Amino acid sequence: MPAKLFSRLLTGAALAAFAAPAMAQDSEPALQDVIVVTGSRLYTATQQSVTPDVAPLQGGDITYLTARTPGGARIGNGELSGQMQYRGLFGERLNLRVDGQRFASGGPNLMDPVFHYAPAPLIAAVVIDRGVSPVSKGPGLAGGADAVFKRIGFADSPDVSFGYDLTFGARSINESTSAGGVAGAANDTWRFNLLGTWEEGGDTEFAVGTIGGTGLEREVFGASAGVRTALGEFSIDMRRQNTGPSGNPPFPMDIVYFDTDFARIGYSKAFGGVRVAANVHYTDVAHLMDNFSLRPAPAAMMQRATFADARTQGGDLSLAFAAFGGELELGIDGERVEHDVTITNPNNSAFFVTPFRKAEAERFGGFAEWSGAAGIFQSQLGLRIDQNSYDVGEPVVGPALAMGPRMLAAAFSGADLSGEETTVDAVARFWTTVQNGLSWRATFARKQQMPGYVQRYGWLPLDASGGLADGNIYVGDPGLEPETAWIAEFGADYASARAYLRPTVFLRQVDNYIQGVPYDATIGVADTLVETVAASSGDPTPLRWDNVDARLYGFDLDAGYDFGGPLRVDGVLNYVRGERRDVDDNLYRVAPPSLTVGLSWEAASWSATFETRAVADQENVSVTNSEAASKGYVVLSAYGQWAIREGVKVSAGVENLLDQVYKDHLSGYNRNGFGDVPVGERIPGAGRGVFIRLSVAG
Repeated sequence: MPAKLFSRLLTGAALAAFAAPAMAQDSEPALQDVIVVTGSRLYTATQQSVTPDVAPLQGGDITYLTARTPGGARIGNGELSGQMQYRGLFGERLNLRVDGQRFASGGPNLMDPVFHYAPAPLIAAVVIDRGVSPVSKGPGLAGGADAVFKRIGFADSPDVSFGYDLTFGARSINESTSAGGVAGAANDTWRFNLLGTWEEGGDTEFAVGTIGGTGLEREVFGASAGVRTALGEFSIDMRRQNTGPSGNPPFPMDIVYFDTDFARIGYSKAFGGVRVAANVHYTDVAHLMDNFSLRPAPAAMMQRATFADARTQGGDLSLAFAAFGGELELGIDGERVEHDVTITNPNNSAFFVTPFRKAEAERFGGFAEWSGAAGIFQSQLGLRIDQNSYDVGEPVVGPALAMGPRMLAAAFSGADLSGEETTVDAVARFWTTVQNGLSWRATFARKQQMPGYVQRYGWLPLDASGGLADGNIYVGDPGLEPETAWIAEFGADYASARAYLRPTVFLRQVDNYIQGVPYDATIGVADTLVETVAASSGDPTPLRWDNVDARLYGFDLDAGYDFGGPLRVDGVLNYVRGERRDVDDNLYRVAPPSLTVGLSWEAASWSATFETRAVADQENVSVTNSEAASKGYVVLSAYGQWAIREGVKVSAGVENLLDQVYKDHLSGYNRNGFGDVPVGERIPGAGRGVFIRLSVAG
């Protein structure tokens, strides 16, 4: 181990916050899973923990944590570009929020998925919408999650108190370090805290070499404040995130920068028995990616630098009050998003093209959600209606662009591409009160999702795929219909003094599922202009986005048993199957079955865990998307925690004890010529490495 890194490890830098997934005491366990991040004072763990109290984080990306929960998996598109998968769905189909805020990612390939903006050192808890998201949280095809930031809360007295919640860490496998958290002051009428984090790391090592182009840089700084007055409680949150050069081996380009600003103003007050809440928010993402800074540069004429930006403006207003024997919440919300993308050649000022120019989407919706007792069941019943509109500007092309793309741009410019669509979501969730430690639950839902701007307006054949990173070239379809999912799931929650068990079976029937399909019936024959342009870019068999029929089904569970002493065992089992209903094929990039089991020894002030993660073969792959099957693997890890004193904890461990070379099915294929992974092969997981992290709160 390099001396520089070893000294960092000994000084107690710890990689972002490790977590204990558990159900929040102030939430209904039938509706949420909560990953409590070490150092957090927002949520506390309950006796129904779903994994060991400490776990290897494997990086600053919190999708490593969500992948450890029932139904969870991680799409590995880069150390800072991981996507959360939930029961086979990922990307914009999930209703993901950061500190309650919805916003659009800046990159057309989702190099900055939503949780890119949730560095682990700043996160207090990740609240996962179990099964489906409530309609009050916004639209989304399936489940969702909210990464809740740490903050200094109001105090209980007029005396000013100071607080902080910090983590520091390091990993040997990529010589990465991180530091971050919050610090501030509050009394019973005002609160204020600063927040910040800094992370950097080099290329990741594995048993036989280096995974080239996997370094990372990210920093965040901001502030949060609130005040209580006779008029109500007001809050403001502002932060800036700067992501520096960071690698994305499965993509044709890497991150040069993301410079992103967030702002939100909130208000709440109780008027008698009516609670009022309102928020307005804004996000601005500026992005540059290229194909030569972090990977072998192609010839000058093939070098590309792509500028992209996205702006989100939104707001919401809700009222909650007692009604019909329960609580009724009524609300309105909306957002406006605009995307711009420009591809350039830095060596030729006459070469430029805007594949997505002023791609606009507006949504305005309303919802009603009632929670209360319905016969023998507790229930949550919700209805949401959204009015969506969309449009796009005419492309701009440079004089050096080839004639084929210029002709496609001219044809696209002449079409009427604006439109409107109404979507309707309905959710009915039921669960019984706990009897003898057992509660039954069921969920039925109809959920809809609008097509993304890449899928609708991709007139130029590109390998921009909204995060699929499959190497295929795609074109869009302005006539795409919204996806419609019909959802049913059944499960139970059991807990006794020594054991817990939470199994769930689920079915999602998706009509108009948006998937890449062959451009036309003459596959491989360039008999259209689109296919000719695609062939000149290296793919003679382009795909076009289309509405197909799909089905996802499976089961997952988390379980554990306390042996009556310091020894206990916890585990998570996941199985999901995704298939096309219209043709004999499978959905692309669906996680294989997996089982994670940890055996823990718990003493008064320390604990130690030996963990086994087993992943099965994945042979149910998408032929349409040229997806390769993957082999299963088993990875062993060991880690532990020591509570030095009140508010101070240190954890350390060894990941991949046997230094096994394994390739996760969701990791993508390498397109970076640096390092020791051949181009075109699936990217391996990290090798054996040591991590250490320190959490300090007070």
